[in-house]
Amino acid sequence: MKPKKFRLFDAVLMAVVVILVVESVAPASAIGPSQFFLWIFLLFFFFIPYGLISSELGTAFPDTGGLYAWVKSAFGKRWGGRLAWLYWISYPIWIMSVAVIFAQTAATVFGFRLNGITTILLQLLFIWTVVFIGNKPVADSKWIMNLAAFAKIFIIVALAVLGIYVASTKGVANSFTLKTMLPQTNLSSLSNVSIIVFNFLGFEVVTTMAGDMDNPKKQIPQAIIFGGLLIAGFYLLAAFGIGVAIPADKLSASSGLLSSFTLLIGHANWFTKVIGALFLYSLISEMVSWALGINYVANYAAKDHTLPHLFSVESHDKMPVGTGYLNGLVATILVVVSPLIPNQDLFQAFFELNVITLLLAYAMLFPAFLKLRKTQPTTPRPFKIPGGRFVVAVITWVPETLLILSILLTIVPLTTNEIPTKLPILIGTVIALIIGEVVVRISDSHISLNTPALEPVKIEKTNQ
Repeated sequence: MKPKKFRLFDAVLMAVVVILVVESVAPASAIGPSQFFLWIFLLFFFFIPYGLISSELGTAFPDTGGLYAWVKSAFGKRWGGRLAWLYWISYPIWIMSVAVIFAQTAATVFGFRLNGITTILLQLLFIWTVVFIGNKPVADSKWIMNLAAFAKIFIIVALAVLGIYVASTKGVANSFTLKTMLPQTNLSSLSNVSIIVFNFLGFEVVTTMAGDMDNPKKQIPQAIIFGGLLIAGFYLLAAFGIGVAIPADKLSASSGLLSSFTLLIGHANWFTKVIGALFLYSLISEMVSWALGINYVANYAAKDHTLPHLFSVESHDKMPVGTGYLNGLVATILVVVSPLIPNQDLFQAFFELNVITLLLAYAMLFPAFLKLRKTQPTTPRPFKIPGGRFVVAVITWVPETLLILSILLTIVPLTTNEIPTKLPILIGTVIALIIGEVVVRISDSHISLNTPALEPVKIEKTNQ
């Protein structure tokens, strides 16, 4: 018998590595001191219920298709296809937004000026590096994850330590009082809540390891609690470090993290260059690790005829390269056309569009859980959320409501001042939904009789 190797520590570490998104620290910090309350609130009312639901579904239905398979089982193929489309399209948009940060950070670290050509070349270098590494099985090796964990944790701890030192010796750039740390009464101040919700997504990776755990019924909820507390703690430490250095209203979402180190230290030196290099690596490794899950879900959906056949193309070693190259193609198109977008923070615009499309995909998760509880009650569940119907309803609809509200607050302009920034995100979301509906319906109505039946492939590690 193969010995059990996946311990609680491993589950917690994996949760931290996958869910901790370093480049989103600055956009979350733009909320201001009230983000501290929102992090803690959403930890208990969104992340823990979401983690519990993912754990039950992941252990009861350990299918390669992940989110797609769960939604398809609950609501049918077309709803599964809609989820797979939103889940996939969010990723190349995300790559493009991260490519913006990568180019800016690389220029700062290596000391050269950016112009139109060098900016595009650096962004394309980042995109296709991620694509080619993500298309190779070696991308799933353990050392990539471990080094990424070290890079992320080192960056955040360094930022927090410097923040504490500067706060105790020179003061802080933002006021940290009970009043400022509570949410403001106007809805506009909550527009960035979706970024915090986004920062909590990705726990399904831990549930895929249930078969290698000694006691998944006990270890999975423990991993949720410990991993969630660590993740929230790391984010709060980073938020404090940035809050000490830069006033929230002057924070750049794209360069805020590295600028914080420069301001805290007083000038750019070798240490800021080390931080910048680690940050560049974390961006690449993060995109590669997410590609593994995104690509497999899209590949699985294509084999099930709910996405175009191109998504199902595989290499000789069964890697979903069709989806990988599509990621690069879409991200490249976005890079090329982005200079035509006037007066926009490109990172912020594309990052928020990625957040919304991904959150829309996850919005199907909670109703699917409730439906599968009703329609497949006899399915063995190695981990099952304790409690009766009332508990299950609360765990389902509280995070679902928060998810929907965060989406609406991000894309719907609530004041005339928000129209220039929110309207492009709203338009982009509507376009993505329309294209997705067309793609899913065409794929579903053109089933090839020569295509072999879908056979799930056993995957040892996936991120989603």
